[in-house]
Amino acid sequence: MSYRVDLVFRVDEALADLPEDGRQEVMETIAKVLVRRDAWPSFGGWEGVLWFGSRCWVAFTAYPDGIDVYDVGGAG
Repeated sequence: MSYRVDLVFRVDEALADLPEDGRQEVMETIAKVLVRRDAWPSFGGWEGVLWFGSRCWVAFTAYPDGIDVYDVGGAG
């Protein structure tokens, strides 16, 4: 099954400001989130989750068909 990933505008901007290896780590962390549906928050609510990579974190909410990443940090 495929899932969608939406990045809010400030996440796009943050990714653009990261060096290539930092951007790669954030994208790998998002990919890890996608395959761990058991770690997703309840669908459609206001609940969000922070997921940590080795040098970064992503904040996201979940829907039945994917996630919205609303903030990222680190890896820079």
